[in-house]
Amino acid sequence: MMIQMAGIAEDSIVDGPGIRTAYFAQGCPHHCEGCQNPETWEFGTGTPMDIETLAQIAIQNPLCHAVTFSGGEPFAQAEGFCALAERLKGEGYEIASYTGYTFEHLRDAGTEAQRRLLSLLDVLVDGPFLLSERSLELMFRGSANQRLIDVPKSLAAGEVVPAPPRWQGEY
Repeated sequence: MMIQMAGIAEDSIVDGPGIRTAYFAQGCPHHCEGCQNPETWEFGTGTPMDIETLAQIAIQNPLCHAVTFSGGEPFAQAEGFCALAERLKGEGYEIASYTGYTFEHLRDAGTEAQRRLLSLLDVLVDGPFLLSERSLELMFRGSANQRLIDVPKSLAAGEVVPAPPRWQGEY
C-alpha cells in the first residue's frame, strides 16, 4: 500500500511532545486560510511511498518513540495511514494526528477507514486552522479552536477528553 507524501520531518519536536517522526500527507480538501502548508493541498502530486519504508524511517531512529501524521490531510488517505499506524503500534509507538475534521465528524460521519484510523490514534489535534483564532502561544496547534484530544478515552467516554498533560505543556 502506498501513501502520497508531501514530506517527512525526522527528529521533530514541534509536532507533539518528545522527539518524533512527522509524516506530511499530500492532499487536503480543507484549504484553510493562513495554512502553514498550502503546498500540500493538491492531491496526486506527492511522492508515493510504501508503508514499510515509511515505518522504517521512525523505527531506525533510536530516539524516536512517537509519530505524528500531518499534512495535507491524513484522513484523506485513511487506509494508508491505518496501515502505517498499525505497523508502528506493533512497535509500541505513540500515534498522533492532525486533521481539519472534528473528532465528532470522524467518529459519527467518517468513512469506515477514517473511523478505523481514529481508533488507532493516541492523540488527535482536530479542527480546521482558523486564522481569526491563530495563536503562537498554543502548544502543538495553530488556532484556539483546535483541540488536543485523548482518543482512546474519548471513544470510551463518548465525549471529548483532553489529551494527557504532556500534550498541554505540563510535565
